[in-house]
Amino acid sequence: MKGDHHMILRVIAKCMLPLILIYGFYVHFHGEVGPGGAFQAGVVLAVGLILYALVFGLAPTMRAVPPAFTRSLAAVGVALYASVGVWAMLTGGKYLEYQALFGEPPGGHDGQHAGIIIVELGVLFAVAGSMVTIFYALAGRVAEIRDEDW
Repeated sequence: MKGDHHMILRVIAKCMLPLILIYGFYVHFHGEVGPGGAFQAGVVLAVGLILYALVFGLAPTMRAVPPAFTRSLAAVGVALYASVGVWAMLTGGKYLEYQALFGEPPGGHDGQHAGIIIVELGVLFAVAGSMVTIFYALAGRVAEIRDEDW
């Protein structure tokens, strides 16, 4: 019965995790039609993983989502964001000028829709990957002072 003293916390966390993830995806997909959304959604999704780590332990979380994956996710997010800008410049527009993505005349919307979706995914990946990577770095640190010394 020694391991059961956190049973209520674990049950509540298991119930909350899917809701947190669904809310994160809602914020992301709603953010494409409203102002912003990807940054907030990235933080919400990272919070779901951080909650899992706080309740079930850092080692199991790092086995489920390795630090190399979170670093790669952040890098892919930055690359996605930057690639939309480079793509626009290569097609004759300015950096992140979405209409230039498909060579549309001013007022075209196909490039805007595609550009915004890719940029929002890039921001989501970069923020979620960065937040979890920072958490791993801080949570995995060994304390310099033992608890008994306090």
